[in-house]
Amino acid sequence: MGKRKKEIRSNFRKDVFERDNYTCQVCGETRLAEVLDAHHVTDRSLMPNGGYVKENGITVCQEDIEEGHKLTCHMRVEQFHISNGENWEEGLHPVDLYTIIGSSEEIAISSSVRL
Repeated sequence: MGKRKKEIRSNFRKDVFERDNYTCQVCGETRLAEVLDAHHVTDRSLMPNGGYVKENGITVCQEDIEEGHKLTCHMRVEQFHISNGENWEEGLHPVDLYTIIGSSEEIAISSSVRL
């Protein structure tokens, strides 16, 4: 991977985590960066320049912290992408995720074009 691409990905993670105060936006737990994921709200393949902008990212944890949870928060928000937009948990549709972070697909696209 080229140096520029690594830098863009690193900045994406940093910007998303800092905006969200290193807190999973699904379960509300504050975590170390090592167990967090900067999830692309709109899939990278559908965004200009991969959508590596904070306006298209949301912080979610990759570890299960509660007994009985079947899916990590990351996998809960990933269900939309995995199912090609056919399934999602209530409150975790991309439109809902954009609302949580104060963004929208249009804002994310506009920011991504400038990468």
